[in-house]
Amino acid sequence: MIEKPITYSWPDGKTLTLGKRTLIMGVLNVTADSFSDGGKWNTLDRALYHMEEMVRDGADIIDIGAESSRPGFVPVSAAAEMEVLSQFLPEIVKRCPVPVSVDTFKADTAEYAINEGAHIMNDIWGLQYEEEPGRMAAVAAKYDVPVIVMHNRNNTDYSDIIGEMKSFFLKSLDIADKAGIRKRNIILDPGIGFGKVFEQNVFVLQHLDELTALPHPMLLGVSRKGFIGQILDLPVTERMEGTGAACVAGILRGCNIMRIHDVKSVTRMCRMADALCGNLENSVQ
Repeated sequence: MIEKPITYSWPDGKTLTLGKRTLIMGVLNVTADSFSDGGKWNTLDRALYHMEEMVRDGADIIDIGAESSRPGFVPVSAAAEMEVLSQFLPEIVKRCPVPVSVDTFKADTAEYAINEGAHIMNDIWGLQYEEEPGRMAAVAAKYDVPVIVMHNRNNTDYSDIIGEMKSFFLKSLDIADKAGIRKRNIILDPGIGFGKVFEQNVFVLQHLDELTALPHPMLLGVSRKGFIGQILDLPVTERMEGTGAACVAGILRGCNIMRIHDVKSVTRMCRMADALCGNLENSVQ
């Protein structure tokens, strides 16, 4: 949780303020195999159309991913990831009026993306990818950009899941500090759907306030995820309402950014939650 708003600014003139209202991160998957919309936006024209649509619908950030992180995914090389990104990222950055984040856990890809104009690093291994120790943190420090630090692990054997998540984040924060990343550039993410089974995902969502008590902003990524399908017995294409409900629960527990696919509908739900919670830009006098 942050005590006062944080404003980020970049050389291209784009800015982003965290802490006045819930921010919306729109998901732009340009891969053919993403779990919920693979293949829909994997040409430049379609990707640009969807980016512009999400911005019109309320997205404050566009998050572009060139490698699927669906359950059971097989990682691709950084070279292959950059090859995909090179077909989309330069034009998206040029034409997108809001900051662009790049969803990658590989340092070479992250550095390539920042040099192409990306504004934020979104790391699903929370600066702890075992194959590249210290490298993502070094890139974030070198370019002084915000980095989303997501909780993740290779097993689901927890004895105290919230305590172990806090320990993970403390390790990430130590890595960040030693690399020279400014504290204001760290955004945490509980990693719903990563390294957790159904019951653990639900438990974490029920206890998010214990994680948002940490002195950093919190991003929540629940969009269309499997726990919603299990609760509502719905396929991935019919999980918008469940996503919205989970986002509202996250707002009530102190989260600052929602990473979502259905931007128009869920943004409206978040705006209502903000207004009723008295968040600064939407409080009703």
